[in-house]
Amino acid sequence: MNASRRKFIKRSGLISSAVALSPFGLPNPLLAAPGNKMKLGLVTYLWGKDWDLPTLIANCERSNLQGVELRTEHAHGVEISLSKSERSEVKKRFDDSPVEVVGYGSNYQYDNPDPDVLRKSIEDTKKYIILCNDIGATGIKVKPNQFHEGVPKDKTLEQIGKSLNEIGEFGEDYGQEIRLEVHGPGTSELPNIKKIMDVADHPNVGVCWNCNDVDLFGEGMEHNFNLVKDRLGSTVHVRELNIGDYPYQELIKLLVSMDYEGWILLECRTDPDDKVAAMIKQEKVFKEMIKNAQ
Repeated sequence: MNASRRKFIKRSGLISSAVALSPFGLPNPLLAAPGNKMKLGLVTYLWGKDWDLPTLIANCERSNLQGVELRTEHAHGVEISLSKSERSEVKKRFDDSPVEVVGYGSNYQYDNPDPDVLRKSIEDTKKYIILCNDIGATGIKVKPNQFHEGVPKDKTLEQIGKSLNEIGEFGEDYGQEIRLEVHGPGTSELPNIKKIMDVADHPNVGVCWNCNDVDLFGEGMEHNFNLVKDRLGSTVHVRELNIGDYPYQELIKLLVSMDYEGWILLECRTDPDDKVAAMIKQEKVFKEMIKNAQ
């Protein structure tokens, strides 16, 4: 039984008799409400980048964040250099905690026209996919990054899509979803992400919505969201839900309307003195936004 299955049983088994059914033995409408399956977690971007793994897990527990996406080159030290026993220790730390390791945030990209650079990026991604499997994660974040002078844009988008198919097939063998972050100048525009995903038709490849200003370009957020909503992966990246001009309530409404079941991961940009308190506040804002959307 894998770690995700064990955690599901551990969490759901404790509440099934009290919550899953009403006093009359009927399904609880509160549990069935669209949006209630979404979970809030943390990306170790700025909040969490300086915490070792025990501290990171403990702070997520304290703030009721249910999962974490580990970012490369951060203080938690979860990298491909870990030995087999060290990877097992990472996995055990998460297995012993209610906090899940949602996945890994890599910097690998597949836009470079140099075939040797592209091949290295693909092969290095595969090494991290194996790491994700070893620590009990469920996927890896990758990204398009940019267009290149002298290279037709559609050629770059096709190259990214074909690369994702190869990685998606490899990741499937290890139970790891490939999550394409909506990222990069030009490549982050949703019509371009759609073009990539039209090529990257492997079912193990999904889109990681990233809350960029370009989401509002063209015909607006709902139109752009609808371009990729059928290919959303298990993760969505957000910044502080109550700071700035990005229409987070509209995004949450769109996610609730499709009864999204994945992770909303905080990739926050500010630098509060008490980050745990800030995480607790974000969790409250998140719940309120879901309630408003419902």
